[in-house]
Amino acid sequence: MEGVSYQRFPKVKIRELKGDYVKFELRDTDASIANALRRVMIAEVPTIAIDLVEIEVNSSVLNDEFIAHRLGLIPLTSERAMSMRFSRDCDACDGDGQCEYCSVEFHLRAKCISDQTLDVTSKDLYSSDHTVVPVDFSDPAGYDSSEQKGIIIVKLRRGQELRLRAIARKGIGKDHAKWSPAATVTFMYEPDIHINEDLMETLTLEEKQSWVESSPTKVFDIDPVTQQVVVVDPEAYTYDDEVIKKAEAMGKPGLVDIHAKEDSFIFTVESTGAIKASQLVLNAIEVLKQKLDAVRLSEDTVEADDQFGELGAHMRGG
Repeated sequence: MEGVSYQRFPKVKIRELKGDYVKFELRDTDASIANALRRVMIAEVPTIAIDLVEIEVNSSVLNDEFIAHRLGLIPLTSERAMSMRFSRDCDACDGDGQCEYCSVEFHLRAKCISDQTLDVTSKDLYSSDHTVVPVDFSDPAGYDSSEQKGIIIVKLRRGQELRLRAIARKGIGKDHAKWSPAATVTFMYEPDIHINEDLMETLTLEEKQSWVESSPTKVFDIDPVTQQVVVVDPEAYTYDDEVIKKAEAMGKPGLVDIHAKEDSFIFTVESTGAIKASQLVLNAIEVLKQKLDAVRLSEDTVEADDQFGELGAHMRGG
């Protein structure tokens, strides 16, 4: 239909927010947008990670490649990642990836001089930029500061030594998992649950209890005052259909109606610590907007044809 707009205005409601965790509702949109946002958070939000390691001295039990791999997987604080340049696009160093605009330099020097095993950790990495450092996972309460030593890279015995230089660069999880800022990103359809009260009244208290207990998760309960079955946690429902099968087995089909709301999603996001979970969501939205801008074709120019060839003409109706 001409003149009809399919534009929608998604709404976001924050349910729970911590440094590395956020739970929110995304409403008034469809699964394609929800899944696009999930995939961007996992694979296309940039962070900073160690990408080049030059070993000067390594007399530890781990070989050079093993240590380089472990260094790459250490999450680094990446608040400035969005404003950094990708090393391949940096004109200041001609793509060499070793300048202040596209990289951060780290140094590590450790030698064991006692009979006590020396733990070489992420806290032994010294950065050229104070805003890009290994993520601190220590307990903020600080019950035992001696145990808050960072992520172990290698252990050294007497006489063993490790000296290296490392270059951290901007990247995305699509290129390597070490650049992914997300530990987990999941979403579920919000369930819509309706109990047929008339049918429920035909059940005895024991039958109600049996039906409630047929759910693997605590979605339903019995009100101790009214003896009515109530929905206590609809989001605990896992779309397993167990309560529906139980109702049918009891000869009460239609006892409960459960369906997923197609325009309402509940997201759970956990970050690796490279950036805060809330910032991860905001950065993902910004990246998604940039990707959409890149493919938006102008109706009053022919630049699309020059860039995309037949695809551009086809999308403009040519």
